[in-house]
Amino acid sequence: MRLSKLFGKTTRTAKVYDSVNATLLQKAGFIDMVMAGVYNYLPLGLMVLTKIENIIREEMNTVASEVLMTSLSPRSFWEQTQRIDTVDVLMKTSPANDLAKQKNDSEYILNPTHEEMVTPLVQKFVFSYKDLPQAVYQIQTKFRNEPRVKSGLMRGREFRMKDMYSFHASMDDFKAFYEKSKEVYKRIFDRLGIGKETVIALASGGAYTKEYSHEFQTICETGEDTICFDEETNTYYNKEVAPQEKKFKTMRAAEVGNIFPLGDKFTKDWKFSYTNAEGKEAPIYMGSYGIGPSRVMGVIVEKMHDEAGMIWPTSIAPAEVYLIVIGKEADTVKQADALYEELKKQGKSVLYDDRDVSPGQKFSDADLIGVPYRLVVSKKTDGKIEFKKRTGKETQLVSFEELLKLI
Repeated sequence: MRLSKLFGKTTRTAKVYDSVNATLLQKAGFIDMVMAGVYNYLPLGLMVLTKIENIIREEMNTVASEVLMTSLSPRSFWEQTQRIDTVDVLMKTSPANDLAKQKNDSEYILNPTHEEMVTPLVQKFVFSYKDLPQAVYQIQTKFRNEPRVKSGLMRGREFRMKDMYSFHASMDDFKAFYEKSKEVYKRIFDRLGIGKETVIALASGGAYTKEYSHEFQTICETGEDTICFDEETNTYYNKEVAPQEKKFKTMRAAEVGNIFPLGDKFTKDWKFSYTNAEGKEAPIYMGSYGIGPSRVMGVIVEKMHDEAGMIWPTSIAPAEVYLIVIGKEADTVKQADALYEELKKQGKSVLYDDRDVSPGQKFSDADLIGVPYRLVVSKKTDGKIEFKKRTGKETQLVSFEELLKLI
């Protein structure tokens, strides 16, 4: 992609926000804030978000079927589960003016989570033990009336969420799937580049179970959570559920995923059961499993940056290569153009900085945007290519054949 044609720009005068990710992502032209907790994704930001979601999708497809449920739900669904007055981040839609009210005066719920939607959906297709287990997931925009939106993409009122729901004929089957989901999540965070610093912490099971739920917490100084580590048992706890009688090593962390046992709370509310092998009616047990792709994006920036800008893992970077052309000499431009086309033929994704700006701005933007490898073509490179890693200090002149071995 040629930067001269790319929508959005980097800026030297971006406001400093309350978090590194909010500041750098806006300075680099990845996102644009509409209002507190609500962001537009510009092309570079959408590239990263899409790669994060596709990694999640590839791994989730090994255990579940992808669906896409509606963002709107009728109030009656939330009344059915008696959560209409208890979920403290619930938002609704209503007509914005009299003209709209004359057409339809109904109110709808903007779903912050989808237990109320998925349970009656699956109920339409599951009747007997032969239909179980089932697991479905989606990647969708969610809405929550957060009281204090802050930390850029790490907490917003509109955000991306992968939510999966599983349905089981027995608690044993549920527990086996629950453990399998932990392994799937570990693979996801490994591929996203934060696996080594993401731990599973015990957390509250809420109103649905006496068991713990489990949070995937990335160790992060700017995270909102405090987690405790029990060295004797090699166990992490969210501070809220850590045993009070013991002293722990504590650290800050950011929650990037969670998995919850739901028991039969929602299936009971919907009178959803199945016929077992003996022909008798039996309860269905559920679990829910969430990952926030947009939050993950913010956490990765918080973890992977330096004073010059962001440092993206190769797996989710907007491109593998940042190609800079310096000078307007015909031979130099011809070499850079040819290199750009040849790298694309080799399957490499390239941001080609062909803009009519100073070399200093191009170098600065390369570091700010944080692509793994920087290439420079100029009169001084004399037919070769200057190569530098985003995380390195040294540059080297290489041929095209040598370059392919490095990237």
